[in-house]
Amino acid sequence: MEKIEAVASLGQAELLRPARVRAALAANDRLKLYLSVLQAAHDCAQRGDARALDLAREFAVAGVDAPWLAQLPATAYREGKELHVAGLDRLAGLLAEDLCTMARPLEGDADFAARCAHWCAWLEALAPDTLSSAQLHALTSGKRGKDDSLHLLVMDLHKALNRLASELSSETIDGAHVWQVDATDRSRIAAFMRGLNATRALKLDHPGLDTAATRDGARLLLQNDICTNDAHVLVIQVEGLRVVLTYSDLHRRRFAFFQSLLCEVGANWSEPQARTSAGLNFGATYYVGTATFDCADEEALCGVLEGIGTRIVFLIDWNRARKRLEQFVGKTDAVAILAEAARRRVGHMAWLAAGGEQLVFGAMQALGPEYFRIGDRLDGVLGTEKARAFVLESMALASAAMQQRQPLALVADDTRLLLARYLHRHDEFDLLAEHAAYCHALAEGLRDGLAHGHERDRKAAREFSERAKDWERRADQLVMDARARAEARPRWEAFAELVETADDVADALEEAAFLLSLIAADHHQGWRGEVHQTMQLLADAVLGAAQDHVRALEIARGFGEDSSAEDHEAFVAALWRVLNAERQCDVLLRDVRRALAEHVSDAATLNLSTDFAQALESATDWLLATGYGLRRLVFSRAGVGR
Repeated sequence: MEKIEAVASLGQAELLRPARVRAALAANDRLKLYLSVLQAAHDCAQRGDARALDLAREFAVAGVDAPWLAQLPATAYREGKELHVAGLDRLAGLLAEDLCTMARPLEGDADFAARCAHWCAWLEALAPDTLSSAQLHALTSGKRGKDDSLHLLVMDLHKALNRLASELSSETIDGAHVWQVDATDRSRIAAFMRGLNATRALKLDHPGLDTAATRDGARLLLQNDICTNDAHVLVIQVEGLRVVLTYSDLHRRRFAFFQSLLCEVGANWSEPQARTSAGLNFGATYYVGTATFDCADEEALCGVLEGIGTRIVFLIDWNRARKRLEQFVGKTDAVAILAEAARRRVGHMAWLAAGGEQLVFGAMQALGPEYFRIGDRLDGVLGTEKARAFVLESMALASAAMQQRQPLALVADDTRLLLARYLHRHDEFDLLAEHAAYCHALAEGLRDGLAHGHERDRKAAREFSERAKDWERRADQLVMDARARAEARPRWEAFAELVETADDVADALEEAAFLLSLIAADHHQGWRGEVHQTMQLLADAVLGAAQDHVRALEIARGFGEDSSAEDHEAFVAALWRVLNAERQCDVLLRDVRRALAEHVSDAATLNLSTDFAQALESATDWLLATGYGLRRLVFSRAGVGR
């Protein structure tokens, strides 16, 4: 089945004449190859050996990749006057199919129609695996006489096709084959081709992206064949300032992907329809939809055409890339990676050519079982967002390497180093940083709550207490995650211990939030003035310590060979500020108790307020303990002792 059948199914007949001529000329090359194979089979059988004529160049020129056909001459043998050819019935079918393809642009020529019908029937009547000498002569003879031959018909069709091709314009505009276009069409075709050529290199040596254009009445028609699949076609109609794109695809998910890409340039899509056409996609279902673009002026219209052209290359081998990505991330994430690779103009073809999934598997294996065990999926170890980011970066590396013609081994090495950096930057410290973020949110909420008088606002205090409980539960989940990872990977043990210590910070702050909600329930007598001021100072100091804890973690996660002396000094300074905050909170706790003793007489208020202040101060104790643990961990990893 040829691509032109798909164009016909989309109703654009004017685009078919040059497309059919090109298809017919390609069929001519294949027919010549098939006849050469038969002649080589005869020669091998005649000599009685298996040394066949080398037809590798002819196969390449004809674009035929069929190992069975290349091996056919070596397996042929004679028995009496008959030539035994394994797969002859299959070859006869190819001969008939390409003969019809050659004749199709010449429909209306009665002589050619009769000759083609005769030879198609003749081929169908052949025995499945034997040829007589007369039959072989009828197929391959190039001598003119009283009898016709299939070879002579092919030669005559070729001459007629060349005459027809000369009648069609051979003009090209930036690579597009065009005919019967006007001056306005030229700038529009050039805009489309400008976009197409901007990303064409990303397909590497994969076939596809051939474009044809013509005028049909008031409309400019452009057709792009995308790739070699028969049901994968794109036709654009431009009339006035409106662009209408009709797209067909056998993969529903790729169709949706292309819809999303074109929405970026203003596409208004119709509902895709499932179709089945005889001869198209082997009779299987494919999908057709229409996108409309209404443009304000000529500049906007050319921008739309350029935008469409830019995005077509990302459809080539899309489904193959998606399937390989799903070995590392979920289905939705695989599509998201391909979409982002398209937006960045990186694409996926270079990644596939460089090894695709083997690049990632090789990098995972190189890092060893300390990081990846058998059965681990990439997103299960890195997390979804970081796995997506890593794969995107590996695609960018492959694309740059391919365009610079670097060796594949270098791409594999770069991918391994990239994964190692991701694990170093985005693994254990990410979990610690996420836990620290919850602690910071709790401390900030308490500080802000006191600043806004939540000790007297029952509703606000209760709402914050509920949020605090949710944050504390999430922090607990991180602790459980760290423990689970430590059981499987020894390198996680120190981090699991550290996050367990840090979790006491979250527990203390969540307890303080709960106590504040109780204080707000009519247990805040005497809080105005000195009590509130000292409580506010205590909460400010706790928040400052939490902020310095976050800073210390952020600096520590970046430690490595490239770390500067300033980084080391900043890390130590942040830890010292946590120490000073803990000492300051010890003093402030006593100030709070003194103020409570002087200004609060209600027993419940006194008890709850004391516990509240104690919980705040306790958080800095645990922040200090966490800081010491972080210091030991960082110094140990740096090899400088404790």
